Parts: sequence; C-alpha cells; structure tokens
Amino acid sequence: MATNKRKVMLPHTMGQEGVNLIRARGDIETLIYPAGISQAEFLPLLADCAGIALSLTPYRQAEMAASPVMQVVARIGVGYDTVEVPALTARGVPLMVAGTANSTSVAEQAFNLMIALAKKNALMDRLVRQGQWHDRHGGLPMELAGKTVLIVGFGRIGTRSARRCLGFDMTVLVHDPYVDPATIAAAGCEPAGDLDAALPRADFVSIHCPKGPETVGLFNAARLGRMKKGAYIVNTARGGIIDEPALHAALASGHLGGAGLDVFETEPTPVSNDLLKLDSVIAAPHMAGVTVEALAAMAVATARNILSVLDGVPNRDNVINKEVLR
Repeated sequence: MATNKRKVMLPHTMGQEGVNLIRARGDIETLIYPAGISQAEFLPLLADCAGIALSLTPYRQAEMAASPVMQVVARIGVGYDTVEVPALTARGVPLMVAGTANSTSVAEQAFNLMIALAKKNALMDRLVRQGQWHDRHGGLPMELAGKTVLIVGFGRIGTRSARRCLGFDMTVLVHDPYVDPATIAAAGCEPAGDLDAALPRADFVSIHCPKGPETVGLFNAARLGRMKKGAYIVNTARGGIIDEPALHAALASGHLGGAGLDVFETEPTPVSNDLLKLDSVIAAPHMAGVTVEALAAMAVATARNILSVLDGVPNRDNVINKEVLR
C-alpha cells in the first residue's frame, strides 16, 4: 500500500534520544543503517530518502546522485570533511551540523591532553606499575600556570578551550584569520595573526580549526620546527592537519616534548603507526566529542536539524552551505 511518509535514514550509532524524536513523528519512516556499510549497499537505500544523519559514512557526489528526493543531510558532529559540500549545494540540499552539542566535550579533552602531557601522566603511571619509584625524578612534570598556549581556530571549541586555559592562569594566544582580533582580545586572549611568529612563543599548541584545503598539512616540518624546543602539540580537530611523519621526526629528535592526538590521517590508525611507538605520544581513538552527555545532545540536535528542514523552517545557525537557503 502506498505511503506518504518521508524516509529518514539514521546510523545505528546515533543516540536514542535523537532517534526517538524522529520516530515520534507519524509522517516519517525511519531506517537504521549499520556503521561501515559499503557504498554498494548504501546507494540503493538513498533512492527514496528525504533526510539522512551521518556519523562517519561518507556522502559525496555518488551518494548525492543516488538521492533524487534528498532534502537534508546532517552530520552527528561538527566536522564535515567526509561530505562533498559542493555536490549538496548544487542540488540545493543543506548540510547541517550539530552546533555546540559536543563543543564542551572536545574542549575538555583538549585540555585533558594538555594536562596529561604536562604532568607526564603516562610516565608516572608506568613507574608505579613497574615498581620504578626511584626513577620518578628523571622526567619532572611542569605546571600550566604561567605557560603560553596557542589556540589555532577560535570557533565553538576553540573559544571554550581558551576559557579553560585562562582559568589555569595561562597566557592564551589565538590564531584565526577569520575572527576579528577585537573579538579575540575581548575574550581575554592575544590575537596572533602571524602563525609562524606565534609558534616560537608557545609552550602548547592546541588545534581547533576545520580540515580543508587551507589546513591540510598546516603543521608541516617547517612549522613544527618553529615551535619552541620541548613544546607540546594537541590535535582534537582532524587528522591530516599535522603532517604525521614530520611530527614523528620532531618528537623522535627531542625537539618537541610530546603530542596528544585524538585524530589521525588514517582512522582507525594502524597499530604499526610509528607515532604509537613513542612514549611522548598520548593517543585516543577520535573520542574527544563522544561522551554520555555529548552523544545525547548531538543526537537531539541532529534530529531537530533534520526535522527543521523537512518542516520548512531550517535552523539557519547549523547550516554550513547557507547559500541554499536563499
């Protein structure tokens, strides 16, 4: 029997709070699809799909071409490097992100990695477990107070990270060419328009910029070389912003003191990745934005994003390609 229901596809990893919001709508049919679905399996499902929520599943030209009635594509998160935005824009389909739903979670993890590096948490834990207390003065921790951090990217997450650093009495430099220096100064931070000039001043660098043509390889061998000797770098944004072989060389030579990495060029990163062989690296499996609270908030925000478009009142604040709304 024919139905007038519009179909919305949701990944099985989406928080139940968001799934329930969409399922509560009598005019919408929901389809849950598995993570890691192959493109061959995925494309046919898009034929009658009006809206879709994406976790890590790519959505590019082939997917758009297979989606003749698609009205909205929504990311359960804020990054969208796996989505080909021009393909959506050409069809007038908005790409939506979860706004600030996981911003606190990512900012906390970035700051947690900074503390873990400064306090040498991995080393201290290992010394206790191996009964090597006598070696505890061999690599002393340091305080964050009085140190300088360079925040790269002053959006939803970068601003929150800066506030946490300021709360620990750090000097906060901010590099973001798209933010008015007056806005940065008003937040109690120092604008750093010249990234290369700011790097030698920073004890810590924390990356919070989107991944795109301008930022892929942003931290190459030359830039890592400009960092202060013994400095630390943290990346909770996207893999590929730091050149991994260059980072390994900077760490292995002792030029950099350590790195906290929640993201990698290839994910999952292979266990053979040379960075994982260094004691100066603390790694996490792209989980900075994944907490109990963030998962629920992102699921609800994503569901509301999808419903806002299907109901004809898109949440403009969360639309990436705003030109489709004109």
